[in-house]
Amino acid sequence: MAVTADTWGAAASALVDYAVSAGMIEPADRVWAYNTVLDQIGAEGPAPAEGWALGEAVAPADFDLDATLAVLAEASAQNGRVEDTSTGHDRAAMRVMGALLPRPSVIAARFDELADEAGPKAATDWFYRLCCDAGYVRRSAIARNIGWTTPTRWGELQITINLSKPEKDPRDIAAAGAAKNTGEKYPACQLCIENEGYSGRGAASPSGDHPARQNLRIVPIELGGERWGFQYSPYAYFNEHCIAMSARHRPMHVDRASLTCLFDFVDTLPHYFIGSNADLPIVGGSILSHDHFQGGAHVFPMMHAEVAESFTIPGFEDIEGVVLTWPLSVLRLRGADRERLLDACVHVIDAWRDWTDEKVDVIARTPDGTPHNTVTPVIRRVDTEGRVGGERYEAYLALRCNITSEEHPLGVFHPHAEYHHIKKENIGLIEVMGLAILPARLKDELAVTGAHLKAAADAGQSPIDVLATLESDPACSSHATWASGIYAHRSDEIAAGDVDAILREEVGAVFGHVLEDAGVFKWDEAGRAAQQRFIDAL
Repeated sequence: MAVTADTWGAAASALVDYAVSAGMIEPADRVWAYNTVLDQIGAEGPAPAEGWALGEAVAPADFDLDATLAVLAEASAQNGRVEDTSTGHDRAAMRVMGALLPRPSVIAARFDELADEAGPKAATDWFYRLCCDAGYVRRSAIARNIGWTTPTRWGELQITINLSKPEKDPRDIAAAGAAKNTGEKYPACQLCIENEGYSGRGAASPSGDHPARQNLRIVPIELGGERWGFQYSPYAYFNEHCIAMSARHRPMHVDRASLTCLFDFVDTLPHYFIGSNADLPIVGGSILSHDHFQGGAHVFPMMHAEVAESFTIPGFEDIEGVVLTWPLSVLRLRGADRERLLDACVHVIDAWRDWTDEKVDVIARTPDGTPHNTVTPVIRRVDTEGRVGGERYEAYLALRCNITSEEHPLGVFHPHAEYHHIKKENIGLIEVMGLAILPARLKDELAVTGAHLKAAADAGQSPIDVLATLESDPACSSHATWASGIYAHRSDEIAAGDVDAILREEVGAVFGHVLEDAGVFKWDEAGRAAQQRFIDAL
């Protein structure tokens, strides 16, 4: 839809006043900022409203950042600065916001100043608010996500249908993890520090599409004696979802060096947890090619899990070890001495890397030497009551194995095929802790499924008829067996109640089963015995 010069001029002046109110620029910068916005969108005018330049910077009470940037992006496309596509518009919007943000050095200096004067939480509060105000943290996109909790035998699991990103195939993730930086793409990946200020690329680029990052700001931090970057996730899955990434484009690894970095992080920002995806395909995250961690202010269901049993590792009697009542196989270690806890974690990881127990399908290495065992580690600082930010250290070690079989070609300890209609992607760090990130397709598919179930219940149809109806509708055929089973047991509830709530409850139950699939030591007699054999071997 075409916009007029007066419309984009009004949008530019409103955005400038918003930037002043958000502390991105000073009031004395307003005229410069207005002209900068015009330049970014390829416009030579119009003049701002009469008296605006000398007036006070007051952002409109109903100011909408997304709507304002949409007007300016449309103007940029009209003026030939970007292609008239969704990615072109996004690059135009990010270019405008990037021009109004302070330079990275100024932001880093202010972050350090606040951390020194008021503490690390004050520094992250300021930086997070800035990233939100600058549109880097996409609050409107995050708000579109659908979320709920489901009670299970493992506690309240958290479920999110992610409406911002496409579902990824685990085999594609594995291929990306094996890819090398050949120098053909810049930046090498979306986690490289070279993304800061990058203008992005469209799908037509020979190097492929890449998101605009002009409004990205990264605070330098030191982990493990090396330069790392600290930023917030643009599509946050939880409160203050942050990312720490190595300044070097190198593969993920879980070892003493990476654990040292995790401990350094919580010493720097003790009010945040930090964790690493596993470093192997299938059980790792979506990006294996760049060394990085994820953290934030959220408390996950795993952190509330009950203790199943306690244990002591010989030589580490000062470290408290417990097995959590959790669908994945998670050991929690606690201690006041950081170095002792680090040594204990390395001891467990090294033992697990070499652990084979064929009775439960755990294979450390195949004959060709390919490793299959690793861990998903999470570190927090807690007080004696388990509250975040105390003097004690807490380490969660989720034992992982990425062995495959003919029956389970995507992974023995990966979501099994019967649940792929709900969840097929890898179980990464966030989901290990009990927060499901489910694909956007489920929003419409569950709505169609629910409509069929409700109509069937009202008509008193049989489960066999329901199965046939679901199988005949391409919009929900993948859910036919699962949904008809729900109908067979809950048709009276569906007829009398909220079918959407019932389906959400059942989706949560599936997520619980998916996590159980990912657990290497099951909660049956054989699994408990296998768990004990490993603990005894420590």
